[in-house]
Amino acid sequence: MVLAVSLAGMPLTHAAAVWLLLRLCAGVVSAVIFVIAVSSLLSHLRDHPAHLPGWAFGGVGAGIALSGSLVLALRTIADWQAAWWAAAGLSALLALPAWFLRPEPAPASVSATPAPGAERQAGGPRTHRWFTALLASYTLEGVGYIIAGTFLVAAIEQSSPGWIGSGAWVLVGLAAIPSSALWAGLGRRWSRPSLLLVALGVQAVGIALPALIGGVAAALTSAVLFGATFIGVSTLALATGAHLRFPRAVALLTAGYSVGQILGPLVATPLLRHGYHQALILAAVVVLASAVAAALLRIGFPHHMPAPGHPVVRAEPAADRRSTGLGTAEARAD
Repeated sequence: MVLAVSLAGMPLTHAAAVWLLLRLCAGVVSAVIFVIAVSSLLSHLRDHPAHLPGWAFGGVGAGIALSGSLVLALRTIADWQAAWWAAAGLSALLALPAWFLRPEPAPASVSATPAPGAERQAGGPRTHRWFTALLASYTLEGVGYIIAGTFLVAAIEQSSPGWIGSGAWVLVGLAAIPSSALWAGLGRRWSRPSLLLVALGVQAVGIALPALIGGVAAALTSAVLFGATFIGVSTLALATGAHLRFPRAVALLTAGYSVGQILGPLVATPLLRHGYHQALILAAVVVLASAVAAALLRIGFPHHMPAPGHPVVRAEPAADRRSTGLGTAEARAD
């Protein structure tokens, strides 16, 4: 509801400082909502088919499509203030189901007696270096995503009919709805780091298309490629973080993504003097850098992690086994 209030406050003033505060509030609240929603999804649907969390992530795409359709419908019959109020009303309406969400019950503690020679390692192998590569990749994705998400429509409108820009944003949302489930399903067959690399490469191509090739076909293709990957990247990155069992992985990854979204407009603004094409090229390059970090993530990635609390059995050194056996033989001889 705080998000809806921040949206409703936008048309009530023309003060830039108030707008900045309202958008800052909306950004913080959106990040909190995302962390809570993702944590709830990953915990409640842990033992369910991988496509179910994917379809839930598709709600982001549905929201984009709905808001884009709303703006597209209102642009000819109402002013910008009505668009903000309509967006606030839609946000409040869609927030109502959240009141029925319940936290996951705390898991019952199970005491297990490790077998002789076994050592309990609750966290499994150390995953810091893989998580560092993942965090770098996802932070860079935040930079590239926000530049593309901010300027893609404007860049398309520069070289295409007026409705194509808003229509392309609706297409982004429609492509995003099934994409997360698709990428999650592929994650059951192939390595998530490899899929993350592929998704980032496809996204970079989609972002660069309107800057390199004009026309309606390139604009719509760009929208489909962008929409089909940006939610998938989030799905794969957050699932990979959960797989690595790094402490507070979802929160840290979301924070990195948010930092990237703050930095993106700052680095792209100086390039806007001659239009939006240079900004899109920059976004594509940053996403390619994110793909490089994802490629580093693949090196030695621990695809099979022990279950939480599962004892990891370490074999005794051969010398110890020989000495133990020798001692037993001597005891028998005595």
